[in-house]
Amino acid sequence: MTADLMMMVELKKIALSTMLAGTLAACASSPPRNVANVCDIFEDRRSWYRSAKNAERRWGIPISVNMAFIYQESSFRARARPKRNRFLWIFPGRRPSSAFGYAQALDSTWAEYEQVSGNGGASRAKFGDAVDFVAWYNANSHRVSRISENDARNLYFAYHEGNGGYQRGTYQGKDWLINAAARVQSNASVFAGQLDSCRSDLDKNWFQRLLS
Repeated sequence: MTADLMMMVELKKIALSTMLAGTLAACASSPPRNVANVCDIFEDRRSWYRSAKNAERRWGIPISVNMAFIYQESSFRARARPKRNRFLWIFPGRRPSSAFGYAQALDSTWAEYEQVSGNGGASRAKFGDAVDFVAWYNANSHRVSRISENDARNLYFAYHEGNGGYQRGTYQGKDWLINAAARVQSNASVFAGQLDSCRSDLDKNWFQRLLS
């Protein structure tokens, strides 16, 4: 084999590896096929179930609540951002906030999470870090504002307005936020029922699943 031919073969290998890596990265960051069913989500992304389960164990907030938050915030899109404002109704302007990722966490709140939780270097575009963030924030709202761990509606008010804003009732009169919180509560209830039907299967290891 000539040197030129060998070089061409190596270049093709590199190109193929790059394409494969790009495809895998796109699959990892794309939303699950059925974002309305938590059982389907976890069957599609088994590592997500492990992350969600670890977050529930660590912070005491149910998986169904945390998943309903992420569904509302980003529809499970890894790099979600708020839509840009429009300048003169045509030109794209600044985004309304620094919210980013699965949990739509702000820069400042994410920095606080990294410091307080010990999860330094966490990424808002990584599901495991995002679900841990949501559980951490909701656990703080439970502690500070005495909101039940299962009260997804009021936890969402605190998530959006901050606990100070929640305690002052700044969500009152914001119809769009009240409607969003109602959707979060409804989805949390739906997810809880779905999870009851599949959690025992999700908890099985690969060998147990093979035998079942």
